[in-house]
Amino acid sequence: MPDSPLPIARREAFERDGFLVVPGFADAATCEALMARAGELVAGFDPAETRSVFSTTDQERTTDDYFLGSGDKIRFFLEEGAVGPDGELRVPKEVAVNKIGHALHDLDPLFSAVSRSPELAELAAELGLADPRLLQSMYIFKQPRIGGEVVCHQDATFLYTEPVSVTGFWLALQDATLENGCMWALPGGHRQGLKARMRRDGKGGVAIETLDPTPWPEPTPANGYVPLEASQGTLVVLHGLLPHLSGPNRSDRSRHAYTLHVVEGGAHYPDDNWLRRATPTRGF
Repeated sequence: MPDSPLPIARREAFERDGFLVVPGFADAATCEALMARAGELVAGFDPAETRSVFSTTDQERTTDDYFLGSGDKIRFFLEEGAVGPDGELRVPKEVAVNKIGHALHDLDPLFSAVSRSPELAELAAELGLADPRLLQSMYIFKQPRIGGEVVCHQDATFLYTEPVSVTGFWLALQDATLENGCMWALPGGHRQGLKARMRRDGKGGVAIETLDPTPWPEPTPANGYVPLEASQGTLVVLHGLLPHLSGPNRSDRSRHAYTLHVVEGGAHYPDDNWLRRATPTRGF
């Protein structure tokens, strides 16, 4: 992982690479508190109410009404490997959930406080975000042994604005390593433009529109990709056009993380984006 730059150079590093790694952004107590709160939310989740599976390898097929209605709610999405062919859970629900999304930052007091911390607002301003609005949040579990792959993608594919403005803030709540599925990124790949856009198809589902058919290079170190290993408390900032991914977790250790996506308040947010909110987005 590249060394973290000094604060005065962070914007330049972000603009050059399309990502920024900030070790020690959150203390251990904050990380542990968020994990404990996520555990409480999962304890109150009844998996009999839904079998909504989250998959990045077949999103057009697995996207359902439960997912499309989650923009201003707290909902639970399962790992593909946790659900059997008849919809039964193969593992206890505590290790079956892939993620919680997508409005933790608005609806849960603890997640809201962390999402709207002065430190996060200061960093956003330092990176040049003029009017950042909190659009989406996710708690990602990356469960041991069945944690799903996240294929190479750009966040702007899913949270599109005109002009592109989405920025991701990814906080490692546990150590993210090569063994348990840390992120990988292609430095400078954000300068290659947007490859695809996911839209609502008007029929209750979504469709992926190809904007540039040129594929990303195979995600290997030989092709320039770098692992973003991150110890607990590290914050990774991701440009909306940066190609990034993470492999499956086949280890015995989970890789919990909290992700927040912001967009510029002055940018146009098209109506056919999959994520819709009943109330306007708010800033820090």
